[in-house]
Amino acid sequence: MASEITIRPATTADQAAVLALLPQLFEAPGARPPRYTDERGRAGIRRAVERPDADILLALDGDALVGLASVYADIQSIRYGKRCWLQDLVVSKEVRGRGIGRLLLDAATEWARERGCTHLQLSSGMGRVDAHRFYRREGMTEEYVFERWIGDE
Repeated sequence: MASEITIRPATTADQAAVLALLPQLFEAPGARPPRYTDERGRAGIRRAVERPDADILLALDGDALVGLASVYADIQSIRYGKRCWLQDLVVSKEVRGRGIGRLLLDAATEWARERGCTHLQLSSGMGRVDAHRFYRREGMTEEYVFERWIGDE
């Protein structure tokens, strides 16, 4: 049970803890993003915590970071309205199965709602079977997302 877990937005002071947890996203079946560096991670954290249309939501067990979700209110779709993109959702492998992912997904949904978003989307690698099972269980529907890597920025 995740009753002692608190969710709050990150600040720049959380940068080291966020950078320490992110590599769990790179573990199999995931992969390290092309040309990812800790400096790119630090820059991304700064942008997310400083912009009004982005955040990194932290799940804390006491003072320990046990999960995070980065969220971005990004595009205003002609057909669907304003979208919230959930980019990084990770729960520390030591505490998975305690409901922390659900708390983060619910917090991301509320964050999006507060910013006028009509829907929340994310992409998930095809090999992330456990994550897909979690998203389906949480009522998410599946779509295809295609990607073309075009450079460093």
